[in-house]
Amino acid sequence: MIDDNEGRVATIERKTKETEIFVSLDLDGSGEYDVDTGIGFLDHMLEQLSRHSLIDLKVRATGDLHIDFHHTTEDSGIVIGEAVRQALGDFKGIRRYATAIIPMDETCTRVSIDVSQRPYLVWKVNFTKPKLGEMDTELFKEWFQAFAQNAGITLHIENMYGENNHHIVESCFKGLARALRDAIEIDPRAADRIPSTKGKLGS
Repeated sequence: MIDDNEGRVATIERKTKETEIFVSLDLDGSGEYDVDTGIGFLDHMLEQLSRHSLIDLKVRATGDLHIDFHHTTEDSGIVIGEAVRQALGDFKGIRRYATAIIPMDETCTRVSIDVSQRPYLVWKVNFTKPKLGEMDTELFKEWFQAFAQNAGITLHIENMYGENNHHIVESCFKGLARALRDAIEIDPRAADRIPSTKGKLGS
């Protein structure tokens, strides 16, 4: 749900036989976070997303972690993406496009987004290890795919170079955060306009 009287905020709950996810966010926050998914590394990444996008984010997730981390990871991306899309409301005034280049020691990653209601993921990221801690590295693509699809954004992520897998993943999340922060910012020169010559976003 979204309340226009409270700004660009949204709260979503999603329950399936595999997971229960609660997400509340404020796009115009200060980067405050309260995240608990049951997956320590994913929590760390979502905290980075919140802090560097300045989106206030609360996440509570319980899932079938006794099987693996796939469902909880993917479903958290789904619900956070849905919440971002809902909080954007009519999309009026946003800058829409943004790119961030994030260096982390030996690693550098470029993230470009179009907040367009045309979901698409380009993922040019490779890992040298199958796991980070207990988390399968292949699951990070699943999170970004779920987020992009449900937020309705075109998302291009390219790790240009790097060796440390932790740095690679973290630079992807920080890149998304910084690009999202810029793209959803209200442009005072076009605050009452949809950022498209079509008069609407989407196909």
